[in-house]
Amino acid sequence: MEPLLPKAQGGRLSELTCDILKASGRLTGQVHSPQVLQRVADLIREMNCYYSNLIEGHKTIPRDIERALKRDFSADAGQRDNQQLSLAHIAVEKLLEERLAAGPVDVYAPEFLCWLHQEFYTRLPEALHWASTKDGKTRYRIKPGGLRDFMVDVGRHTPPHFEALPQFLDRFHTFYGDDRILEADRLVVIAAAHHRLAWIHPFGDGNGRVVRLQSHALLIRHGIGHGLWTLSRGLARGRQRYYACLEAADRGRQSDLDGRGNLSDAALADFCVFFLETMLDQIQFMSGLLDLPTLRTRVERYFQLQNLHLKRYREELMRVVRTLVDEGEIPRSRVQEITGKGATVSAEIIKLGIDEGFFETPSPKGPLQAAFPAKVHEFYFPQLFLDLPVEPPPGGAT
Repeated sequence: MEPLLPKAQGGRLSELTCDILKASGRLTGQVHSPQVLQRVADLIREMNCYYSNLIEGHKTIPRDIERALKRDFSADAGQRDNQQLSLAHIAVEKLLEERLAAGPVDVYAPEFLCWLHQEFYTRLPEALHWASTKDGKTRYRIKPGGLRDFMVDVGRHTPPHFEALPQFLDRFHTFYGDDRILEADRLVVIAAAHHRLAWIHPFGDGNGRVVRLQSHALLIRHGIGHGLWTLSRGLARGRQRYYACLEAADRGRQSDLDGRGNLSDAALADFCVFFLETMLDQIQFMSGLLDLPTLRTRVERYFQLQNLHLKRYREELMRVVRTLVDEGEIPRSRVQEITGKGATVSAEIIKLGIDEGFFETPSPKGPLQAAFPAKVHEFYFPQLFLDLPVEPPPGGAT
């Protein structure tokens, strides 16, 4: 699988790295409230699983994800399976974030990759522990956390023999996990490792999810955006180009000018450029959504145009929500100040806002906290959840 880092397009990759670091810093600086940051991060986690499911050929709309988080599952078996996949993805993403926050983690180690796979599959029902070959003639059981023990074709690529997987993963770990890699090259490393791990294809199924979760872990470790954006949205939007670049980077060296490894240096560079361009695009997209003046305006328009069923206190609720979007959390007593109403009416406004899901509270007398229920997503954060067509990934098993 050499080369493991491309030499081609070095100038473009350096330029993109600088632009990403600048954009990431701006994005992080836009959210001043820890509570709002946490709420947005929770929303992004749901968005991440939505798009990761789409990339794998499954679709679970935000309201169904929200229902699944409340253990309210669909009666339709296929939709229920998609809800289970969403729950597993959210749980593992949260778990890896907690693990990273607790101390140093060797994110390139085979043990970490197997841990991601195991945590994902152990959260799925038994019926989802099975996969089929590309022709659909043979079914096989997925071993949570277990390396592939059979041969498989992924499109036109034949991954390494299963007996060689430990050696390939060891090389992957040793090279990409080397502390001597320059900090300026870390984003290119994340991009190159994304492809090379997919190329190794270490598991019987679930490789795409593990690869994206590992990339997510690396972005968190290097402080790129602090959970305020998701790579998967960009990969899902550019799904055809994503798969085309992955497939192109599988190919062997094309000429004496195409590096010195077994695989194409130029194609790996193209994939890395696509990957970093996608990162930059998504960071800039979220930066636009989280711009406070425009976010306040979208909140105002939501209450002015969408909540026509609220016959009372619509204006007052809008003021409270607008304040929470700014500050994240306020004591209940602030509602009187914000709305200009007395204690009794303010209590009614608070109850209505909580019942409608516009804000939350940790206890009956606790502070009010910002909330972003599924019904407000398309208004507060337009185009966050794109209604993309469901297309199964090419090449069979993932």
